[in-house]
Amino acid sequence: MANSKDMKITPRAEDFSAWYQDVVLQGDMAEPAEVVKGCMVIKPNGYAVWELLQGELDRRFKATGHKNAYFPLFIPESFLRREAEHVEGFSPELAVVTVAGGKKLEEPYVVRPTSETIIGHFFSRWIKSYRDLPLLLNQWANVVRWELRTRMFLRTTEFLWQEGHTAHASQEEAHEEAVRILHLYADVAEDVMAMPVIRGVKSRAEKFAGADRSFAIEAMMQNGLALQAGTSHELGQNFGKAFNVQFQSKEGKLEYVWQTSWGVSTRLIGGLIMTHSDDKGLVLPPKLAPTKVVIVPIFRKEGEKATVLEEANKIAAALRAEAVSVEVDAREEHSPGAKFFYWEQLGVPVTIEIGPRDVAAGTAVVKRRDLGTKQPQKRDALVLCVRDVLNQMQSDLLEAGRKRMKENTVVANSIEDVAQVLSDATAEKGGGKFVMAHIKDDPACDARIKEFKASVRCIPLVDEYDGAGKCIVTGETVSHRSVIAKAY
Repeated sequence: MANSKDMKITPRAEDFSAWYQDVVLQGDMAEPAEVVKGCMVIKPNGYAVWELLQGELDRRFKATGHKNAYFPLFIPESFLRREAEHVEGFSPELAVVTVAGGKKLEEPYVVRPTSETIIGHFFSRWIKSYRDLPLLLNQWANVVRWELRTRMFLRTTEFLWQEGHTAHASQEEAHEEAVRILHLYADVAEDVMAMPVIRGVKSRAEKFAGADRSFAIEAMMQNGLALQAGTSHELGQNFGKAFNVQFQSKEGKLEYVWQTSWGVSTRLIGGLIMTHSDDKGLVLPPKLAPTKVVIVPIFRKEGEKATVLEEANKIAAALRAEAVSVEVDAREEHSPGAKFFYWEQLGVPVTIEIGPRDVAAGTAVVKRRDLGTKQPQKRDALVLCVRDVLNQMQSDLLEAGRKRMKENTVVANSIEDVAQVLSDATAEKGGGKFVMAHIKDDPACDARIKEFKASVRCIPLVDEYDGAGKCIVTGETVSHRSVIAKAY
């Protein structure tokens, strides 16, 4: 057993960063790869969560017509230089290979930070006619970005992700694709991760390097900081022109394609942890829990053992028959208390206790991880009860997140108000805020907000406030409020 009662988790209110690190470690999700700067080892419990999330996304991608492909990890350095804004945006984060096979390379290779350039190269070979469009591809891969400050799952030198890349015959089709994927991401975040998000457009200063426009989903963590949880980009014809991706239109004209790219990564797991977990450890929403139920048989006498274990295994079989993942913790070298503590830190949604008295009475005790509530349940209704508890927990976690976001979102009508809210927001101890303010989409206005160590997170697609108003920096009229916050 990896965990013990001697391994304490720092309270969130005391130090949120230390709490997060403790939960990741105690939940057996990952650990730092100390021999490789800024990297991490994703352990089986963490990788199982990623596989479930990957499956949910992959099914949705394929249902919308996308096909999986794979492109090289190494990209000729000259490819990145073809799109000026793109290379400028990524240059500080690049890892470059200059020697291979004991010899200096004629042209260095960049270790993939993202794949727009090399995919643009192959699109130019594959796309010749409007009949080849739309081309809808997705890639599951790893990328490398040389980060100065790293934190497991949230920002590491190497991380896992998916990146979609599509080519279209018109700007309208590309826009529809970018927005469709944004909503797909938001649906997964809310329906699967139980993590509420705001869907919006990134400001010009915050958009992806090389894109015409970027969309994003922004989530609020328990300390009030924002987490950019997914992005979808309209690339316009920028990469089409850089890599000469042209097609013959229905009218017989030669035109450049309109492209999109979009992605989410293992940082979603960091968001999952910071949205739901508590001072006892990891809390996983049922839809992403590798093990949804653990049964802990309790017996003191050897004569009770066989009867209790037999009943525990019957319950497990009944749950598995309903496609509920379950484990029976029959280890005798650990006390029931140690077992409960262990599974609690691993975030298992439901624990079932069963002892000799329960067997005799035809009952079992069902405990819910997030609330800690216990309820005795008749054996013949146990499977249905577990199903209901899992569904209710999934729903309650989402509602708790929505309530937290609503309670910690404030309106500001001047730059002084914004500064005051952000200065009062001690996010490290859980006091961060989302500030809704009218602000012009201008890099100079974004720079003003950065003075408070915050940023314009997005301009929401749906205005839930009061419509147009005066920009807090320039005084000019803007259509509606934007989200301003400190962020990871």
